[in-house]
Amino acid sequence: MAYTPGTDIDGRQATLGTMRFGAVDSSGVAWFLQSLEGWDSPEVRAEVQDREADHGAWASPVYLGSRPITLSGTVEAPDKVSLDAALDQLTAAVSLTDTTLTVWESTPKQAVVRRSGKLLAQPVTDRTATWSVLVTAADPRRYSTSLQSGTTGLPSTTGGLTLPATFPITFSATTVSGQISAANAGSMDTRPVLTIAGPVVAPVISALYPDGSVRQLIYSLDLASGDVLTIDTDAHTVVLNGVTSRRRFLNVSGGWPVIPPATQGGPTVVSYQFQSITYNPTAMLTAAWRSAWM
Repeated sequence: MAYTPGTDIDGRQATLGTMRFGAVDSSGVAWFLQSLEGWDSPEVRAEVQDREADHGAWASPVYLGSRPITLSGTVEAPDKVSLDAALDQLTAAVSLTDTTLTVWESTPKQAVVRRSGKLLAQPVTDRTATWSVLVTAADPRRYSTSLQSGTTGLPSTTGGLTLPATFPITFSATTVSGQISAANAGSMDTRPVLTIAGPVVAPVISALYPDGSVRQLIYSLDLASGDVLTIDTDAHTVVLNGVTSRRRFLNVSGGWPVIPPATQGGPTVVSYQFQSITYNPTAMLTAAWRSAWM
């Protein structure tokens, strides 16, 4: 059967790096995705230790582990040459390094994966073959394909009433809140990357939660003009200008400031407040995050 290049095939669709499954590629090769095991749930890490001389057991905290994912299906090509080339392309796409896997659900979601098993590709005829690949996402979260971000300067107020005043008086002022509102529409907490651009004196980032609690990241050094400090709240890293670790100069008060999952009332909103003892109009805080699902 001849397929039209660039068209989708009925059924589930996913993209692994540059490979699109559930579609016909530019060479007229049809990639059918028939199974996607492991996308529904990651592994779980938990321990249960029997109680001594008593009923029951002691349960440890439960954590999500990695997410092994097996993609499998069939491929149909116009001829043998196209089939061989398609299988070579599949081998190249299943990388040993970080690769983005996207599953095109009603709300598209993605995960960063690496090859973790043998690639199986078995020709059935000169034009068809079955295939199966095993990849693993170290991070169990499934993330939105849409990256959200926000930027703010330090809080300030300019304008307003200046004395002596001439009547009639006009009260006008411009206020910069110094806050970024971040919302997570998913079912699992997500962890933003926070970037501070100098110059700024001993910057502080305060995460304000709906229940009134506060978590703070307090950096004890100053940033000069041109300096960029990147704080990854998932990896727990603090890097200056993309090169130098400054983790030892960051005090984490109250825990790392994640964005909680949505509730029945809608997405949970966290306000990230940018602060310093000295105002500088060019200092900037940027937050970047994706909604996350279990």
